[in-house]
Amino acid sequence: MTIHMIIAILIFIVVYALLIMEKMNKAVAVLLGASLYLVFHFIPFHEAVEHIDMNVIFLLIGMMMIVKITEQSGMFEYVAIRGAKMVNANPVAFLAVLFLITAFFSAMLDNVTTVLLVSPVTLLLATQMEVPALPFIVIEIIASNVGGTATLIGDPPNIMIGSAAGLSFMDFLVNVAPIIVFISLIVMGIMVFLFRKELVVSDLNKKRILAMDERKMIHNVKLMKKSLIVLGCVIMGFMIHGFLKTEPSVIALMGACILILWSEEDLEELLKKVEWDTILFFIGLFIMVGVLEYAGIIGSLAKWMISLTDGDLMKTSVVLLFISGIFSGILDNIPLVATFIPIVKIVGANVDPSQIQPLWWSLALGSCLGGNGTLVGASANVIMFGFARKNNVPLTFVGYLKYGIPMTLLTLFLSYIYIMWRFY
Repeated sequence: MTIHMIIAILIFIVVYALLIMEKMNKAVAVLLGASLYLVFHFIPFHEAVEHIDMNVIFLLIGMMMIVKITEQSGMFEYVAIRGAKMVNANPVAFLAVLFLITAFFSAMLDNVTTVLLVSPVTLLLATQMEVPALPFIVIEIIASNVGGTATLIGDPPNIMIGSAAGLSFMDFLVNVAPIIVFISLIVMGIMVFLFRKELVVSDLNKKRILAMDERKMIHNVKLMKKSLIVLGCVIMGFMIHGFLKTEPSVIALMGACILILWSEEDLEELLKKVEWDTILFFIGLFIMVGVLEYAGIIGSLAKWMISLTDGDLMKTSVVLLFISGIFSGILDNIPLVATFIPIVKIVGANVDPSQIQPLWWSLALGSCLGGNGTLVGASANVIMFGFARKNNVPLTFVGYLKYGIPMTLLTLFLSYIYIMWRFY
């Protein structure tokens, strides 16, 4: 390992330590690290820019604008109160329902869009019930990553894997979705059990919530209808984006522009509501991980991993699952998957395509489920981290680890059993 690579790793570790200690704004920390890499020429500027996943950036901006406009109609307040009344104002029951809803929509849309839509509802519901919002936020993070693993469009790494391996929506549904359904039920039960004592609603609050008229929460019926029409079209676009040969980010941006024009929203005021600190965090993180890839650090890690298996496909599948699962919580799963894809192709160059498929499923399960490990492991986690901080929910980097790490290890172990049983 060269001195250049050692310094690059040390800068990454220092920035990561700043994120853990929360002594500095997370966006400032990663942008500082990215700036150091650029100032000292660890990577050419044009290479750094190419490592920024603009599909993720534009998707976030587009969906944030749509959600911010929709919020003004009062629709989220309506959904929150309606949801509370459907479960008789029982927060534990709603926690289970929230997990299933988040997991399902993360699979059918994508986990980034899902958390942007559901997070305002969860916060409002917790406020109405006068219970801590933290359990709802944690459940939403974990459910979004678990559910997003099930389909081709649920999580960005799956889109990348499907494109590289020629795998279809149905391939993921048949080979990955069954274990995700099982994992969802197990994880949901554990999380509800862990939080059950924190979610206690007084009889007075129950009566108050059940007596509310959710229809009065709608402030602007016309805006709500316009928002729902645009949102429905955007969601439909996500589901058929492969057929349209159009990136989800383009669909989200187009939907945002249409809604801005149709609702006559003031663009300057709307842009003030976009969570730019989250956007900047992603830009800095993509550059930092890009440097590790450009310097050959991630590639060396991948080759070392493959050397451990001596070309044995079953061993390679297991190593792929756990290595990608563990490091996805640290490095962000998108660039990590981009590094592992060519390695899997090399391993499978001289074997039948059917024999190599389990490696792709191991990479998909490991990278997506591993994103639950930390608050920077997946795009949805970062969004919820920023949302929690903005709304004074006591979600910390270290505090989340007591939920994220055990759930990651459990889901990876269940995936290992499934892969061994199903494919070997």
